[in-house]
Amino acid sequence: MRPRDLSAHTPYAAGRGIEEVAREVGMDPDDLVKLSSNENPLGPSPKAAEAARAAVDGVNTYPKAAHADLREKLAARWGLTADQVWLANGGDGALDYLSRALLEPGDEVLVPDPGFAYYGMSVRYHHGRVNTYPLHKSEEFAQRPANVLDAYDGERIVYLITPHSPTGSEMGHDAILEVADGVDDDTFVLVDEAYGAYTDQPSAVSLMDGRDDVGVLRTFSKSYGLAGLRVGYILAPEAWADAYDYVNTPFAVNTLALAAASAALDDEAFVERSVETAAWAREYLYENLAAKTWESAGNYVLAEVGDGAAIQRAAQERGVIVRDCASFGLPECIRITTGTKEETRRAVEVLNEVVATVER
Repeated sequence: MRPRDLSAHTPYAAGRGIEEVAREVGMDPDDLVKLSSNENPLGPSPKAAEAARAAVDGVNTYPKAAHADLREKLAARWGLTADQVWLANGGDGALDYLSRALLEPGDEVLVPDPGFAYYGMSVRYHHGRVNTYPLHKSEEFAQRPANVLDAYDGERIVYLITPHSPTGSEMGHDAILEVADGVDDDTFVLVDEAYGAYTDQPSAVSLMDGRDDVGVLRTFSKSYGLAGLRVGYILAPEAWADAYDYVNTPFAVNTLALAAASAALDDEAFVERSVETAAWAREYLYENLAAKTWESAGNYVLAEVGDGAAIQRAAQERGVIVRDCASFGLPECIRITTGTKEETRRAVEVLNEVVATVER
């Protein structure tokens, strides 16, 4: 007996963790700087951590009330109804829910290239097909509606990402509406705002008003520092929001995660500090890294270093972990998460050393 044919799938390549790298290079984990997975260098929101600890005694029961409470709280935050909030096990879980709700076998979706691998992975897992639209390095990875619409051929879902990973580019509201108005009536436009807290641009949630073809994805993994608890959500159009009840995995978001996420929403000071930390680190990288960089609206910076894999390995041997971007189709680049001031300064020092010594 064997599983179904999975040969068309590619395993997701996550940024490497501190423990595994520490064992590989023979260093103390405390001596490593991990800037490979766009995590929050400040740790979790203190209010969230306290709430998670307090919720431990209740993990013997299913979190139905807490699930409903967080949906209500998020709905109030965004000016929507609770039915429009689709809580999930991380942003990738939210993508799975969208695929479950919208895709019939053989349906096609349109995703950016380069882009987050899990967009396509989720679609293929749900027996859909994946097409791409380009972000051109020659155009500084600008997100142009024409690039999306020229590639569009009646796909069921179009993914727009702002800020985009790994490039950091953005798509303004006029551009999003141009895409949404330029596709068929039965095409859904999802705006992924996983890094939305780090940009000055307002959320695309306002574009959902009066429409049934635009939605927004958000996560608690980045600015709230809750990546390990896996809480994400989609804000869905009111007209078909009840589909959530048919695709939701029972109690997909656990008790501790729900408690932490609810408390994190009240920790505006922590989010502000996280955003300020990322903004400082981005500027430091632009000004001091001995490599071409692209302006980013996220908590990371893309840099062109020649042989990204070789630079990644050399930096790792010196205790700095960054993301090799070959899996994004950019083998000449690395992506550097914004760290604390100390982490960012050390990363720049190490990367400048290896960029100067590794053969390009």
